[in-house]
Amino acid sequence: MKGYLQDIESVATGNDDFRKVLYTARNCQLVVMSLKPQEDIGAEVHKLDQFFRVEQGRGEAVLDGVKTAIKAGYAVVVPAGARHNIINTGTEPLKLYTIYSPPNHRDGVVHHTRADAEADTEHFDGKTSE
Repeated sequence: MKGYLQDIESVATGNDDFRKVLYTARNCQLVVMSLKPQEDIGAEVHKLDQFFRVEQGRGEAVLDGVKTAIKAGYAVVVPAGARHNIINTGTEPLKLYTIYSPPNHRDGVVHHTRADAEADTEHFDGKTSE
């Protein structure tokens, strides 16, 4: 079977890695993330569109300086060029998944911690999951 078919809520809430690429298609990429209390993804700007869905915990989305409280069930769409950050403001891990369009990371990459992610210079290399 081509494609990815899973219970994404269970996959996201069961993930303890800062970032784990689950599936890479030619035009999009599915990634789960887990942010420790008070941890953030780091303010960034992409030349691509990005979608976040919070599955567990509480946090704050910052889009071009505008802060909005987020919690389980919230979706955040970040258009290309917007400076953004996701911050865990709660006392439990913030579990979420994100979709990059087009892909942003190397297929299958796992960063156990934010420090691992920051130390890695990887970027999407054109290889997809299939």
